[in-house]
Amino acid sequence: MIKLEYPFKKEAIKKLKVGDMVLISGKLFTGRDAVHKRIHDGKKPPVSLKDQIIYHCGPVVMEKNGKYEVKAAGPTTSIREEPYQWQVMRDYGILGVIGKGGMGPKTQAACKKYGCVYMHAIGGAAQVLAEKIKSVDNVYWKDLGSPEAIWELTVEDFPVVITMDSHGKSLHEEVESGSSSKLKGLL
Repeated sequence: MIKLEYPFKKEAIKKLKVGDMVLISGKLFTGRDAVHKRIHDGKKPPVSLKDQIIYHCGPVVMEKNGKYEVKAAGPTTSIREEPYQWQVMRDYGILGVIGKGGMGPKTQAACKKYGCVYMHAIGGAAQVLAEKIKSVDNVYWKDLGSPEAIWELTVEDFPVVITMDSHGKSLHEEVESGSSSKLKGLL
């Protein structure tokens, strides 16, 4: 298990390889479809994303006495961000993306070119992952609605697996290629 701690450093990200299991501690920013589309359309993010990690997540957040608490924080399907993710990597200097289901060739190429990684979080474990969130530090672009807003979170030992690394490797590509070969052999 590799520990990745905030502030995140590009050197540490570049050492990560497909298959590495990682525990993240520090800051994460959520960002889903509406955030990526808004950024793609030219609106500058309300916070610096340089050297940050974006989590494809629409958390279930409760507000009580002016404080926020995350009740569920499972990953959302990342492929929906494929048209935009490479641009966010290029233009805003993010180091990592967390989601589920993998991403496509544009993101894979951007990971290699810009020194980023794609990390897979466990789907179906929204409550368990929420327990790893120690605080909600801010929320931005609330006009997009709670699941689509940018939530600034502090996490401790948030578990992920590297499935696309900065060296051009993709676990998703390997699985698809291996599956296709086996299928052809069966047919």
